[in-house]
Amino acid sequence: MTKRLTEVAKKAGVSEATVSRVLNGRDGVSETTRTAVLTALDVLGYERPTKLRGERARLVGLVLPELQNPIFPALAEVVTGTLAQRGYTPALCARTIGGVSEMDYVEMLLDHQVSGVIFAGGSYALADARHDHYRRLTDRGLPVVLVNAGVDELGFPRVSTDDAVAVEQAYGHLRSLGHERIGMVLGPEGHVPSRRKLDAMVQVAGWGEADAECVERSSFSMEGARVAATKLVERGVTGIICASDVLALGTIRAARRLGRAVPADISVVGFDDSAFMTCTDPPLTTVRQPIETMGQAAVDLLVTQIEGAGVLQDELLFEPELVVRGSTAPAPRR
Repeated sequence: MTKRLTEVAKKAGVSEATVSRVLNGRDGVSETTRTAVLTALDVLGYERPTKLRGERARLVGLVLPELQNPIFPALAEVVTGTLAQRGYTPALCARTIGGVSEMDYVEMLLDHQVSGVIFAGGSYALADARHDHYRRLTDRGLPVVLVNAGVDELGFPRVSTDDAVAVEQAYGHLRSLGHERIGMVLGPEGHVPSRRKLDAMVQVAGWGEADAECVERSSFSMEGARVAATKLVERGVTGIICASDVLALGTIRAARRLGRAVPADISVVGFDDSAFMTCTDPPLTTVRQPIETMGQAAVDLLVTQIEGAGVLQDELLFEPELVVRGSTAPAPRR
Protein backbone atom coordinates (compact mmCIF):
# COMPACT_ATOMS: atom_id res chain seq x y z
CA MET A 1 0.00 0.00 0.00
CA THR A 2 2.85 2.39 0.89
CA LYS A 3 4.58 1.69 -2.43
CA ARG A 4 1.34 2.38 -4.30
CA LEU A 5 0.80 5.69 -2.48
CA THR A 6 4.35 6.76 -3.22
CA GLU A 7 4.18 5.92 -6.93
CA VAL A 8 0.74 7.49 -7.46
CA ALA A 9 1.74 10.63 -5.54
CA LYS A 10 4.88 11.02 -7.65
CA LYS A 11 2.97 10.47 -10.90
CA ALA A 12 0.20 12.92 -9.97
CA GLY A 13 2.57 15.48 -8.46
CA VAL A 14 0.81 15.56 -5.08
CA SER A 15 1.50 14.36 -1.54
CA GLU A 16 0.83 10.83 -0.32
CA ALA A 17 -1.69 12.27 2.13
CA THR A 18 -3.64 13.77 -0.78
CA VAL A 19 -3.63 10.43 -2.59
CA SER A 20 -4.95 8.76 0.55
CA ARG A 21 -7.78 11.28 0.85
CA VAL A 22 -8.81 10.70 -2.76
CA LEU A 23 -8.73 6.89 -2.45
CA ASN A 24 -10.77 7.02 0.73
CA GLY A 25 -13.32 9.45 -0.69
CA ARG A 26 -12.63 12.22 1.80
CA ASP A 27 -13.39 15.91 1.30
CA GLY A 28 -10.85 18.69 1.01
CA VAL A 29 -9.49 17.78 -2.44
CA SER A 30 -10.13 19.85 -5.57
CA GLU A 31 -11.72 18.16 -8.58
CA THR A 32 -8.58 18.82 -10.64
CA THR A 33 -6.36 17.11 -8.07
CA ARG A 34 -8.80 14.26 -7.65
CA THR A 35 -8.81 13.66 -11.41
CA ALA A 36 -5.01 13.75 -11.52
CA VAL A 37 -4.76 11.12 -8.78
CA LEU A 38 -7.29 8.79 -10.40
CA THR A 39 -5.61 9.16 -13.79
CA ALA A 40 -2.21 8.36 -12.24
CA LEU A 41 -3.75 5.29 -10.63
CA ASP A 42 -5.05 4.13 -14.02
CA VAL A 43 -1.83 4.83 -15.89
CA LEU A 44 0.24 2.89 -13.34
CA GLY A 45 -2.10 -0.09 -13.63
CA TYR A 46 -3.47 -0.06 -10.08
CA GLU A 47 -7.11 -0.96 -9.48
CA ARG A 48 -9.35 1.78 -8.21
CA PRO A 49 -11.16 1.31 -4.91
CA THR A 50 -14.53 -0.37 -5.50
CA LYS A 51 -16.53 2.80 -4.91
CA LEU A 52 -14.56 4.64 -7.58
CA ARG A 53 -14.63 2.03 -10.32
CA GLY A 54 -17.84 3.26 -11.86
CA GLU A 55 -16.18 6.50 -12.90
CA ARG A 56 -14.22 6.79 -16.10
CA ALA A 57 -10.81 8.40 -15.95
CA ARG A 58 -9.88 11.25 -18.25
CA LEU A 59 -7.64 8.68 -19.90
CA VAL A 60 -7.60 8.15 -23.68
CA GLY A 61 -5.99 5.22 -25.46
CA LEU A 62 -3.86 5.76 -28.57
CA VAL A 63 -3.22 2.43 -30.29
CA LEU A 64 -0.48 2.29 -32.96
CA PRO A 65 0.76 -0.64 -35.06
CA GLU A 66 4.45 0.15 -34.50
CA LEU A 67 6.95 2.90 -33.75
CA GLN A 68 9.64 2.01 -36.30
CA ASN A 69 7.87 3.86 -39.10
CA PRO A 70 8.52 7.55 -38.26
CA ILE A 71 5.01 8.57 -39.29
CA PHE A 72 3.49 6.92 -36.21
CA PRO A 73 5.68 8.67 -33.59
CA ALA A 74 4.89 11.92 -35.43
CA LEU A 75 1.16 11.24 -35.14
CA ALA A 76 1.56 10.22 -31.49
CA GLU A 77 3.27 13.53 -30.72
CA VAL A 78 0.40 15.52 -32.22
CA VAL A 79 -2.36 13.43 -30.61
CA THR A 80 -0.83 13.26 -27.13
CA GLY A 81 -0.08 16.99 -27.12
CA THR A 82 -3.60 17.88 -28.25
CA LEU A 83 -5.15 15.53 -25.68
CA ALA A 84 -3.11 17.15 -22.91
CA GLN A 85 -4.33 20.58 -23.99
CA ARG A 86 -7.90 19.31 -23.73
CA GLY A 87 -7.32 17.94 -20.22
CA TYR A 88 -6.94 14.25 -21.08
CA THR A 89 -4.10 11.87 -20.32
CA PRO A 90 -2.95 9.71 -23.27
CA ALA A 91 -2.15 6.01 -22.83
CA LEU A 92 0.14 5.03 -25.71
CA CYS A 93 -0.17 1.40 -26.86
CA ALA A 94 2.29 0.39 -29.60
CA ARG A 95 2.26 -3.15 -30.94
CA THR A 96 5.44 -5.14 -31.54
CA ILE A 97 6.08 -8.45 -33.29
CA GLY A 98 5.34 -11.20 -30.79
CA GLY A 99 4.19 -8.64 -28.24
CA VAL A 100 0.81 -7.44 -27.01
CA SER A 101 -1.87 -7.68 -29.70
CA GLU A 102 -4.33 -4.94 -30.60
CA MET A 103 -7.10 -7.10 -29.13
CA ASP A 104 -5.23 -7.39 -25.82
CA TYR A 105 -4.66 -3.63 -25.73
CA VAL A 106 -8.39 -3.06 -26.17
CA GLU A 107 -9.13 -5.31 -23.19
CA MET A 108 -6.52 -3.50 -21.09
CA LEU A 109 -7.96 -0.10 -22.00
CA LEU A 110 -11.47 -1.28 -21.14
CA ASP A 111 -10.21 -2.54 -17.79
CA HIS A 112 -8.77 0.91 -17.13
CA GLN A 113 -12.12 2.50 -18.00
CA VAL A 114 -10.72 4.90 -20.57
CA SER A 115 -12.87 7.70 -21.91
CA GLY A 116 -12.19 6.81 -25.52
CA VAL A 117 -9.71 5.31 -28.00
CA ILE A 118 -7.93 6.58 -31.13
CA PHE A 119 -6.58 3.93 -33.51
CA ALA A 120 -4.03 4.41 -36.28
CA GLY A 121 -2.96 1.73 -38.74
CA GLY A 122 -4.85 -1.04 -36.96
CA SER A 123 -6.52 -4.19 -38.22
CA TYR A 124 -9.59 -2.07 -39.02
CA ALA A 125 -7.72 -1.20 -42.24
CA LEU A 126 -7.52 -4.88 -43.26
CA ALA A 127 -10.69 -6.21 -44.81
CA ASP A 128 -9.88 -9.85 -44.00
CA ALA A 129 -8.75 -9.27 -40.38
CA ARG A 130 -10.75 -10.01 -37.21
CA HIS A 131 -12.72 -7.03 -35.95
CA ASP A 132 -14.41 -8.51 -32.87
CA HIS A 133 -12.49 -6.29 -30.46
CA TYR A 134 -13.80 -3.14 -32.16
CA ARG A 135 -17.34 -4.38 -31.67
CA ARG A 136 -16.56 -4.75 -27.96
CA LEU A 137 -15.98 -1.00 -27.94
CA THR A 138 -19.24 -0.40 -29.79
CA ASP A 139 -21.12 -2.59 -27.30
CA ARG A 140 -19.70 -0.52 -24.44
CA GLY A 141 -20.70 2.71 -26.17
CA LEU A 142 -17.09 3.88 -25.99
CA PRO A 143 -16.08 6.83 -28.22
CA VAL A 144 -13.66 5.74 -30.97
CA VAL A 145 -11.92 7.48 -33.87
CA LEU A 146 -9.94 5.79 -36.64
CA VAL A 147 -7.04 7.49 -38.43
CA ASN A 148 -7.01 6.60 -42.14
CA ALA A 149 -9.36 4.36 -44.04
CA GLY A 150 -11.01 1.36 -42.43
CA VAL A 151 -13.71 -1.14 -43.33
CA ASP A 152 -17.09 0.59 -43.61
CA GLU A 153 -19.05 -1.86 -41.46
CA LEU A 154 -17.45 -0.68 -38.22
CA GLY A 155 -19.24 2.65 -38.38
CA PHE A 156 -16.65 4.69 -36.45
CA PRO A 157 -15.78 8.29 -37.35
CA ARG A 158 -12.64 8.39 -39.52
CA VAL A 159 -9.98 10.97 -40.26
CA SER A 160 -8.18 10.10 -43.50
CA THR A 161 -5.77 11.35 -46.10
CA ASP A 162 -7.45 11.50 -49.51
CA ASP A 163 -5.75 8.54 -51.23
CA ALA A 164 -7.24 9.42 -54.62
CA VAL A 165 -5.71 12.90 -54.55
CA ALA A 166 -2.38 11.44 -53.42
CA VAL A 167 -2.25 9.12 -56.42
CA GLU A 168 -3.35 11.86 -58.81
CA GLN A 169 -0.50 14.06 -57.58
CA ALA A 170 2.13 11.31 -57.76
CA TYR A 171 0.99 10.01 -61.16
CA GLY A 172 0.72 13.51 -62.62
CA HIS A 173 4.24 14.32 -61.44
CA LEU A 174 5.75 11.19 -63.03
CA ARG A 175 3.84 11.71 -66.27
CA SER A 176 5.07 15.32 -66.44
CA LEU A 177 8.60 13.92 -66.33
CA GLY A 178 7.88 11.71 -69.33
CA HIS A 179 7.39 8.37 -67.56
CA GLU A 180 5.00 6.09 -69.43
CA ARG A 181 5.62 2.77 -67.70
CA ILE A 182 4.54 3.51 -64.09
CA GLY A 183 4.07 0.88 -61.37
CA MET A 184 2.90 0.69 -57.77
CA VAL A 185 4.17 -1.00 -54.62
CA LEU A 186 1.16 -1.34 -52.30
CA GLY A 187 0.31 -2.95 -48.99
CA PRO A 188 -1.45 -6.33 -48.62
CA GLU A 189 -4.48 -7.24 -50.77
CA GLY A 190 -7.03 -6.45 -48.06
CA HIS A 191 -5.42 -3.16 -46.95
CA VAL A 192 -8.13 -0.54 -47.48
CA PRO A 193 -5.89 2.54 -48.08
CA SER A 194 -3.86 0.55 -50.63
CA ARG A 195 -7.06 -0.58 -52.30
CA ARG A 196 -8.15 3.04 -52.57
CA LYS A 197 -4.83 4.02 -54.12
CA LEU A 198 -5.15 1.26 -56.71
CA ASP A 199 -8.73 2.29 -57.53
CA ALA A 200 -7.51 5.86 -58.03
CA MET A 201 -4.72 4.66 -60.34
CA VAL A 202 -7.23 2.72 -62.44
CA GLN A 203 -9.22 5.93 -62.84
CA VAL A 204 -6.41 8.41 -63.47
CA ALA A 205 -4.26 6.15 -65.68
CA GLY A 206 -7.07 4.25 -67.35
CA TRP A 207 -5.59 0.93 -66.28
CA GLY A 208 -7.15 -2.32 -67.44
CA GLU A 209 -6.49 -6.01 -66.85
CA ALA A 210 -3.26 -5.88 -68.86
CA ASP A 211 -1.80 -3.42 -66.33
CA ALA A 212 -2.04 -5.84 -63.41
CA GLU A 213 1.66 -6.62 -63.85
CA CYS A 214 2.42 -3.02 -62.87
CA VAL A 215 1.23 -3.65 -59.30
CA GLU A 216 3.07 -5.58 -56.60
CA ARG A 217 1.98 -6.16 -53.00
CA SER A 218 4.21 -6.09 -49.93
CA SER A 219 4.18 -6.04 -46.17
CA PHE A 220 5.02 -2.58 -44.87
CA SER A 221 8.74 -3.32 -44.58
CA MET A 222 11.83 -2.37 -46.57
CA GLU A 223 12.68 -5.99 -47.34
CA GLY A 224 9.15 -6.76 -48.53
CA ALA A 225 9.25 -3.68 -50.76
CA ARG A 226 12.65 -4.69 -52.15
CA VAL A 227 11.25 -8.02 -53.32
CA ALA A 228 8.12 -6.42 -54.80
CA ALA A 229 9.95 -3.56 -56.54
CA THR A 230 12.54 -5.90 -58.04
CA LYS A 231 9.76 -7.53 -60.07
CA LEU A 232 8.52 -4.15 -61.33
CA VAL A 233 11.96 -2.96 -62.37
CA GLU A 234 12.59 -6.22 -64.21
CA ARG A 235 9.33 -5.64 -66.12
CA GLY A 236 10.58 -2.31 -67.44
CA VAL A 237 8.83 0.12 -65.07
CA THR A 238 10.65 3.48 -64.84
CA GLY A 239 8.45 5.25 -62.26
CA ILE A 240 7.15 3.66 -59.06
CA ILE A 241 4.50 5.02 -56.67
CA CYS A 242 4.70 3.51 -53.16
CA ALA A 243 2.08 3.28 -50.41
CA SER A 244 4.53 4.50 -47.73
CA ASP A 245 7.96 6.05 -47.36
CA VAL A 246 9.28 2.79 -45.92
CA LEU A 247 8.17 0.98 -49.08
CA ALA A 248 9.80 3.71 -51.17
CA LEU A 249 13.14 3.23 -49.41
CA GLY A 250 12.91 -0.52 -50.03
CA THR A 251 12.17 0.24 -53.69
CA ILE A 252 15.30 2.41 -54.00
CA ARG A 253 17.32 -0.43 -52.50
CA ALA A 254 15.86 -2.84 -55.08
CA ALA A 255 16.76 -0.57 -57.97
CA ARG A 256 20.34 -0.22 -56.79
CA ARG A 257 20.79 -3.95 -56.31
CA LEU A 258 19.75 -4.37 -59.93
CA GLY A 259 22.37 -1.86 -61.00
CA ARG A 260 19.90 0.95 -61.70
CA ALA A 261 20.38 4.53 -60.53
CA VAL A 262 17.71 6.54 -58.72
CA PRO A 263 16.51 8.83 -60.21
CA ALA A 264 18.46 8.55 -63.49
CA ASP A 265 16.99 5.13 -64.36
CA ILE A 266 14.12 4.72 -61.88
CA SER A 267 12.01 7.46 -60.26
CA VAL A 268 10.42 6.70 -56.89
CA VAL A 269 7.56 8.49 -55.06
CA GLY A 270 6.74 7.71 -51.42
CA PHE A 271 3.74 8.46 -49.23
CA ASP A 272 3.75 10.02 -45.73
CA ASP A 273 6.70 12.47 -45.74
CA SER A 274 7.83 11.00 -42.45
CA ALA A 275 10.85 12.29 -40.54
CA PHE A 276 14.30 12.23 -42.18
CA MET A 277 13.05 11.82 -45.77
CA THR A 278 15.12 14.92 -46.59
CA CYS A 279 18.19 13.02 -45.35
CA THR A 280 17.90 9.90 -47.50
CA ASP A 281 20.05 9.31 -50.58
CA PRO A 282 18.57 10.73 -52.69
CA PRO A 283 16.11 12.88 -50.69
CA LEU A 284 12.71 11.29 -51.23
CA THR A 285 9.97 12.75 -53.38
CA THR A 286 6.81 11.89 -51.48
CA VAL A 287 3.17 12.77 -50.87
CA ARG A 288 2.88 14.41 -47.47
CA GLN A 289 0.07 13.43 -45.13
CA PRO A 290 -1.19 16.44 -43.13
CA ILE A 291 -0.46 14.65 -39.84
CA GLU A 292 -0.80 17.67 -37.56
CA THR A 293 -4.21 18.66 -38.90
CA MET A 294 -5.42 15.06 -38.93
CA GLY A 295 -4.22 14.37 -35.38
CA GLN A 296 -5.94 17.46 -34.04
CA ALA A 297 -9.14 16.58 -35.91
CA ALA A 298 -9.08 13.04 -34.48
CA VAL A 299 -8.86 14.42 -30.94
CA ASP A 300 -11.64 16.94 -31.61
CA LEU A 301 -13.92 14.18 -32.90
CA LEU A 302 -13.17 11.98 -29.90
CA VAL A 303 -13.66 14.71 -27.28
CA THR A 304 -16.92 15.75 -28.92
CA GLN A 305 -18.17 12.19 -28.46
CA ILE A 306 -16.90 12.00 -24.88
CA GLU A 307 -18.71 15.19 -23.99
CA GLY A 308 -21.96 13.74 -25.27
CA ALA A 309 -22.43 15.64 -28.51
CA GLY A 310 -23.54 13.67 -31.53
CA VAL A 311 -20.91 12.88 -34.16
CA LEU A 312 -21.74 11.94 -37.72
CA GLN A 313 -20.24 8.60 -38.68
CA ASP A 314 -18.70 10.17 -41.76
CA GLU A 315 -15.12 10.19 -42.97
CA LEU A 316 -13.19 13.46 -42.96
CA LEU A 317 -10.81 13.55 -45.93
CA PHE A 318 -7.71 15.74 -45.80
CA GLU A 319 -5.81 16.76 -48.91
CA PRO A 320 -2.17 15.68 -49.12
CA GLU A 321 0.69 17.64 -50.67
CA LEU A 322 3.28 16.46 -53.20
CA VAL A 323 6.81 17.27 -52.02
CA VAL A 324 9.30 17.03 -54.88
CA ARG A 325 12.87 16.14 -53.94
CA GLY A 326 15.67 14.16 -55.52
CA SER A 327 14.23 10.67 -56.10
CA THR A 328 12.35 11.65 -59.28
CA ALA A 329 13.74 12.88 -62.61
CA PRO A 330 12.87 12.83 -66.32
CA ALA A 331 12.32 9.36 -67.74
CA PRO A 332 15.44 7.76 -69.22
CA ARG A 333 15.79 7.95 -72.99
CA ARG A 334 15.17 4.70 -74.80
